[in-house]
Order: sequence, then C-alpha cells, then structure tokens
Amino acid sequence: MDDKYINNALEQMFRQAQRQFGDAIKYHWFNDGEVCPGCGSNLDFIKVKGGNAMSLNAFIYRKRRVLIGYLLCSRCAKKIFGAAKLNPYKQIPLHDDIETNLAKAYEGYMRSLDA
Repeated sequence: MDDKYINNALEQMFRQAQRQFGDAIKYHWFNDGEVCPGCGSNLDFIKVKGGNAMSLNAFIYRKRRVLIGYLLCSRCAKKIFGAAKLNPYKQIPLHDDIETNLAKAYEGYMRSLDA
C-alpha cells in the first residue's frame, strides 16, 4: 500500500478526531509493523467489490493522547466487519487485543526515542 495514501488518510482521521474530541488528542502515530495487531498474521488485502483493499483503522490511546493508526489482516477485518453488522458500535474481544498490542507497540516506540 502507498505510504503517501496512508499518511494522508491518517492525517484526515487525526483532524476529524481533534474536531470531535478536542484536546483529548494531541498526536498521531502509525503502527507500521508488518503483522496484524489482532492476531499476529502477515498483513494482506481483502477483496472489496472485486478489488483489493487494506483495512486502515485508528483508535485513541488515551493514556498518551495519541491517535494510533493501523492496518488489519483480512481475517481480523472480516471478523470485525461481521460483528459490526450484527451489533453496530459494539466492540468485540478482538478490539481489546488490538488496542493492547498497539499500546505496547507505541510504548516501545516511545522508549526507542529515549535510547
């Protein structure tokens, strides 16, 4: 996937989140790992209307006031999309795993800046 596209999309998400949540969000960061933060599988494309797509997502890591952007593998994306159809706006346990893994990745990134 094109890094420029991801950066532009994350910047748009960040601006929208700042409009909605104000000072609760100060920064944004993209988890550029090569594995899915949900299950640890390699990232891959999902089929959407006959084409390939990536599942670009974000969540607010409140402890650090940062919007964390990330990609999901097709399996985790399908699981979340399916659950959302059944219960819109409800998180499933997979969301907790993703957020925990991304918080750890962000904390590791911040430690690497101090080194």
